[in-house]
Amino acid sequence: MAMPNPVNRYTYRDYLQWDDGERWELINGVPYNMSPAPSRVHQKVLGEIFRAFGNYLNDKSCDVYLAPFDVRLPSQDQADDTDNVVQPDISIICDPDKLDDKGCNGNPDLIVEVLSPSTAKHDRLRKFELYEENGVQEYWIVDISNETVEVLSLNQGQYERDNVYGNEDEITTHLFESFSLDLGAVFS
Repeated sequence: MAMPNPVNRYTYRDYLQWDDGERWELINGVPYNMSPAPSRVHQKVLGEIFRAFGNYLNDKSCDVYLAPFDVRLPSQDQADDTDNVVQPDISIICDPDKLDDKGCNGNPDLIVEVLSPSTAKHDRLRKFELYEENGVQEYWIVDISNETVEVLSLNQGQYERDNVYGNEDEITTHLFESFSLDLGAVFS
């Protein structure tokens, strides 16, 4: 299939046909190219957060996944024809029934997005709204330029800011009571 045209609307079936060596996401049927590759600092920070969650979840029932990992967010009438497919930097899924060989079919419990200059607006606006609408319980927005992590928690269907943590803070989550992450080590 030819590369997607941003004017057209697409579904997950179309998405599966794209083999152009690029990473794509679909939000409400609109394709977004996720190139170029993230910076070295982006990858380092992402790796530190992933390692912390991976170590914490090692003996627990939740799984943590690193991009590229397809998360399909179907509405009830869409099933495999969903027009929402994203690749969050980190996805934590606690319901094994949502996992299949293609990735996650449904909302993860927690999503982490590390901002890049090319994706910051996408992550703060489009993905924020998509994750909120689809019931992602917790959304972390990591700003490497300012060395902060904004934690948003779903409350009655809307995100509320729990806190903004800086590089001198230990970050926690409502989902995993004994989890904490030293942001000084993440941003060092």
